[in-house]
Amino acid sequence: MTYQTIGVIGAGAWGTALAQTLATSGRDVTLWSFEPDCADAINRDHVNDCYLDGVLLDPRLRATSDPADLAGSDAVLSVAPAQHTRTTLQAFVPHIADGTPVLLCSKGIEISTRSFMADVLRDVLPNTVPAVLSGPSFAADVARGLPTAVTLACADADIGAALVEATAAPTFRPYLTDDVIGAEIGGAVKNVLAIVCGIVLGKGLGRSAHAAVMARGFAEMTRLGKALGARPETLTGLCGLGDLVLTCSSEMSRNMSCGLALGRGERLEDILQGRLAVTEGVATAPALKTLAQQHGVEMPISFAMADILAGELSVDDAMVQLMSREHRAEGE
Repeated sequence: MTYQTIGVIGAGAWGTALAQTLATSGRDVTLWSFEPDCADAINRDHVNDCYLDGVLLDPRLRATSDPADLAGSDAVLSVAPAQHTRTTLQAFVPHIADGTPVLLCSKGIEISTRSFMADVLRDVLPNTVPAVLSGPSFAADVARGLPTAVTLACADADIGAALVEATAAPTFRPYLTDDVIGAEIGGAVKNVLAIVCGIVLGKGLGRSAHAAVMARGFAEMTRLGKALGARPETLTGLCGLGDLVLTCSSEMSRNMSCGLALGRGERLEDILQGRLAVTEGVATAPALKTLAQQHGVEMPISFAMADILAGELSVDDAMVQLMSREHRAEGE
């Protein structure tokens, strides 16, 4: 089982970085862009200045704005923003064959349905094979060939192993698991927690509070994972703890930088209006809160973040609320 011809849906920073890695590894890659001008620039100048400025792309990488150009792909990477994944994939229904592996690379929970991306894929393209790519990986690092390790989750061991071989590169190392839901939970929850960590530092609450949010946030992630059937070792790995540490510790993270701005007193509307790239945690937070409540999972930090983003709770009141909760054992 070999995947040589690969389609990538979404020419944002992450989609372009993954397409670049695949192309430089010798795969035949077609990158679909929603913006025709972006596709033209990639083909003509080998750059994507809109989303991945400063990176010269492999000339073998071909871009398009026509979904039909991905027909016949051995495997497909879906890298559209989480809230747009459903509508984006619908354009590819006539062009992605039954049995094609679709590697989901977006991290989030759909607001309207509280669905993870594998569930969205099953709704839109039920006869494809879902897989998930998640882990500590900034697009700029991957595109420049800096060492990166991620989790690749697929319930089918043979297809998963073939996807690992197809996506691996000298500086890009996927580790295989069959725990798809675990990989999705880690990627979605860490985005919400990264906004909280940014608020903590932006408001000057200190590194001790920052560490506490990361640790207690990770406890929330594992509680949700247990309720939804994820394995603990998945969440302590690259796609859970590893991604949490990276995203909550660097201003390169769109989610953490959003939190930093919120902590400094900027309005959410102004922060998002000044960005081309999507800040996934903003949309995921309310969906995460609803999903956790449906399953009876206590996630006070994540719930507070959802309420702050909805304008229902101030940062100061959230801090008082969290610090005055009933005392309990750490393992609870």
